Amino acid sequence: MQTRNKKSAADKRAAATQVIGRERFAKISAVEGIKLSSAMKKRIAQFDRDGLSAAERRREIVKAYKKS
Repeated sequence: MQTRNKKSAADKRAAATQVIGRERFAKISAVEGIKLSSAMKKRIAQFDRDGLSAAERRREIVKAYKKS
């Protein structure tokens, strides 16, 4: 009897998804010529101080750039 190595859908998603840290993302962005403005850096620092979740951070960013 032959055993097949089947991956579940969750295993496939985990293999396809990779989370990188802020420092690594900054290095990749720098290669592409993308830099955070001082306002963006201040906003991120405030998010860190406030302990915002990822969803809360996204909501605040959208709010900051939303046209009235």
